[in-house]
Amino acid sequence: MERAQSMPITTATTKLGLLDWLSLSCRHIALLAAMIATAGSLFFSEVLRWIPCELCWYQRILMYPLVVLLFVGIWRDDRKVYLYALPLALAGIAVSLYHYLMVMLIIPPAPCAGAVPCAFDYINIPGALSFVKIPFLALVAFSIISVMMANLALAETPPACGRPARITATVIVLGTAALFIGLGMMI
Repeated sequence: MERAQSMPITTATTKLGLLDWLSLSCRHIALLAAMIATAGSLFFSEVLRWIPCELCWYQRILMYPLVVLLFVGIWRDDRKVYLYALPLALAGIAVSLYHYLMVMLIIPPAPCAGAVPCAFDYINIPGALSFVKIPFLALVAFSIISVMMANLALAETPPACGRPARITATVIVLGTAALFIGLGMMI
C-alpha cells in the first residue's frame, strides 16, 4: 500500500506538448494518412474510373500494405512497427517524387507499359493549387508516414497502447472506409 502511494503520478498532472502528443499518436497519424491514400486511390480508380498508370501501381504496391502493417502494429502494441513500415514509406517517397517530377514535366516522361502514360495528369486545378497532382498527394502521404515512423523510432515517449489505441485504430479504418464508400455512393 505504501509503495502505491509513493509512486509519482506523472500522466495525470503533466501537460502534453505538441511533440509529446505526436509521439503518443504517431502510429495513428500514420495509419490515417495510409487509409486516406488507400481509399483515395481506390476512389479515383473504382468510382471516377481513372485508369492508374504503371507508376501509380508501384505507389499502390507500397501504400496498401502500410494500412495493414500499421493497423496490426497498433493492435499488437508493436513499438517497432517503424522497422517494416519506414522502408516502404521511404521507397514510396522516391517513386512518388519521380512520378511527380514527370507529371510536372520537370524531367522527361519515361515510357510506360500501361494503358495510361505516366506523365498523364488527371487533376488539373488552375491557379495557386496547380501543383496538386495525384503523385503529389501520394508524396504527401508517404512523407507523413515517414515522419511519424521516424518520430516513433526516436521518441522517448512511448506510443499510445492498449484498448484506447486499438479502438482509435479501428475507428480510423472503419471511419475512413465509410467516408469514401459514402462519397462513392453519392457520385
